[in-house]
Amino acid sequence: MAKKSIMDVIVKDKRCLVRVDFNVPMDEQGNITSDNRIVATLPTINYLIEQGAKVILMSHLGRPKGRVNLEFTLKPVADRLSQLINRPVIFATDSIGPSAKATTSNMQSGQVVLLENLRFYPEEEANDEQFCRQLASMCDIYVNDAFGTAHRAHASTAGISKFCTTSVCGLLIEKELSIMGKALENPDRPLVAILGGSKVSDKIGVINNLIGKVDTLLIGGAMAYTFYKAMGYTVGNSLCEDDKVQLATELMAKAKQHRVELVLPVDNVCADNIDNPTSIIECSRNSIPDSYMGLDIGSKTIQVFSQYISKAKTIIWNGPLGVFEKEQFAKGTYCVAKAVVESGAVSIIGGGDSASAINKMGFADKVTHISTGGGASLEYLEGLVLPGIDCLDDK
Repeated sequence: MAKKSIMDVIVKDKRCLVRVDFNVPMDEQGNITSDNRIVATLPTINYLIEQGAKVILMSHLGRPKGRVNLEFTLKPVADRLSQLINRPVIFATDSIGPSAKATTSNMQSGQVVLLENLRFYPEEEANDEQFCRQLASMCDIYVNDAFGTAHRAHASTAGISKFCTTSVCGLLIEKELSIMGKALENPDRPLVAILGGSKVSDKIGVINNLIGKVDTLLIGGAMAYTFYKAMGYTVGNSLCEDDKVQLATELMAKAKQHRVELVLPVDNVCADNIDNPTSIIECSRNSIPDSYMGLDIGSKTIQVFSQYISKAKTIIWNGPLGVFEKEQFAKGTYCVAKAVVESGAVSIIGGGDSASAINKMGFADKVTHISTGGGASLEYLEGLVLPGIDCLDDK
């Protein structure tokens, strides 16, 4: 997807309306507990300021369900952003209407405005045409830099572009497309994909798309047990999608047809209970006891996976390999993360739980790229069209 970015257009003295992802976590007192999503947008915001643009930022926060709820106000975000860019951020108390129009009409070049939560209006998620028009009326250039919402066809992520003469991506989306695009279309090989998570059904599209692109596919997490069942093994009380066993069989056959190594765990860490285990054992994949559930990959699997990873030149990882939130079942994910870092390969971590695991384990600054989009990165890996990117101007 070769899309124009802010570096391909003249932004000086232009009102640039930038869709960012400021959906940051907050505590009950309204304090931001992680500003990672704000920090991720700073290259785009700082570039526009330096180039003399009039920077208008818009975002959603939480789920206010289409009505004004000040529990979800973006005012704390405006305050934090002001600290990060070391200049005032004007906070507009509405995202459309007379007050928002007045605030954005009187801007000077280099000034920054943050509009109030877009989802205070039901029209945002409904991609309402009139709402799109009102947003578009405030800008000369539309910029999408919210990869985390690029898979949503909302007013601010897609619909608005119909009413803007220029629609481009910011530096964050440009980076996502560049790094993930190369990994999928022209990777340094061997290309190894690591897929985890709980359900095969969540990753059907990803597996199907990657089978035609990767050299090796390592599968862990709870979805491995559906593949076990397809191989004729019993899985005890492990999470298993019985209605996807046939699909798992077909995916293994497809991998074989494409000469892709689909590698499943050879052993597992199992427990009699996930919350309060009284017994934790390690067993091979063909001997899981009836009353136990698999909750992590075992030590032999860690060795097998690590060998493949050590030879890789490009690695795509989406989904943890065990219940990493619990220390007893985090070893597999930790050891694989360590192997990825030590491999020296180009390493791309999908958003969501994968990003959480990498951050929690202290490897965030040691991988090539952590995607800022959970659902968006998953759909991109599936090869699906992302509305928030498809709508932008082609190069």
